[in-house]
Amino acid sequence: MSGTTMPGTTMPGSTVPGTAGAEDVAGAEDAAEVVIVGAGPAGLVLGNLLLGAGVRCTVLERQSRAHVEQRARAGFLAANTVRVLTENGLAEGLLKDGRQHDTCAFRTDRGEFHLTYGSLGRGEAHTVYPQQHLVRDLVAEFLARGGDLRFETPVVGITGLTGDRPAVTAQSADGTLHRLSARFVAGCDGRHGTARTAVPVGAVRRYRRDHGVTWLALLAAAPQSMGPVAYAVHEDGFAGHMARTPDITRYYLQVPRGESPDTRPDARIWADLAHRMRADRHGPLHEGPIVERRTVEMTSDVLDPIQYGRLFLVGDAAGLISPAAAKGANLAVMEAEILARGLTAALRGGDEQPLARYSADCLPRIWRAQEFSHWMINLLHGPAGSDDDAVFLRALQQARLESLQTSRRHQDHFAENYVGI
Repeated sequence: MSGTTMPGTTMPGSTVPGTAGAEDVAGAEDAAEVVIVGAGPAGLVLGNLLLGAGVRCTVLERQSRAHVEQRARAGFLAANTVRVLTENGLAEGLLKDGRQHDTCAFRTDRGEFHLTYGSLGRGEAHTVYPQQHLVRDLVAEFLARGGDLRFETPVVGITGLTGDRPAVTAQSADGTLHRLSARFVAGCDGRHGTARTAVPVGAVRRYRRDHGVTWLALLAAAPQSMGPVAYAVHEDGFAGHMARTPDITRYYLQVPRGESPDTRPDARIWADLAHRMRADRHGPLHEGPIVERRTVEMTSDVLDPIQYGRLFLVGDAAGLISPAAAKGANLAVMEAEILARGLTAALRGGDEQPLARYSADCLPRIWRAQEFSHWMINLLHGPAGSDDDAVFLRALQQARLESLQTSRRHQDHFAENYVGI
């Protein structure tokens, strides 16, 4: 890990390179008390929580409504996430259509073992509910509560963060630039979003690690091939199976760094999955058309602090985590709840102390999730090759798997961290 500053940073009060200057921007609009940049799970949960507390907020999203409501990402919701959504009237869809999931399987050349993690640790299970369905629910609820949600409105600059009224400059569909004034800004627009670039050089420390692993993330129009989540550890690379809906299944396939998502035809993908998941030993996979494919590089990225002036970063904007342990969306919801409480205290009670503690309250939990994700990456991916280091590390990998299979204390620790946030 290393501490670095973020490329492309713009000092508060300046304009973003390539955008219009102040003379080309319409007069400032006092749109809300909080402007939220990004309409993913982080921004939409935060927006709904603020509306529920009587705080006026505007959500700006660069993509279309159809795009964000169809974008397939995470699907495993932790118990804490379900609690937040349920307590705030945001869980109708997941309570109706979500499926409880409490078991995972590990396959190696020595066989297969199952962990019913819902009966271990704190006794918590996941709820499987595809992210695009959750986003659809959150959009509908935000609008039903009278929220101001503007799609196809990219944010091109954020200024005045150390003053009393920061301003967000956004571009409407017709190309007109608008400046929205607010008391606070929440950056929920991801790792490469505008919110990060509004933080000045040197104001935060960035921790970053490339784990050297790439996954081909696949959605198949096929029913799940087995009940549990399956992690296949194979000398040719990792493969994974995760249920999404009765007719859609998520698969992961480890591929060389730099490989295009379109390199492998469907037939080869199914052959590789069957080989690595040892279908000849454990039963065939239910095949179907591959309806989505993209590559995911296993990287981790955390900022400290995750706030600057009146800007607060949430979700991937605050820190990116590898998908090895399904933590990303769940961390975003945790952060949104903490931030919503802080903003409400400041705007309704005049107490800004909870906001001042936002980073301190979130970062320990972010780092615990990062540590478990890092452990999972090492558990599932052994180094290739026959040199001494590779052989030694693969032996350690096998020892971890055997300990997980046989040690109740290890299993309890796994369960607590696998679901917990």
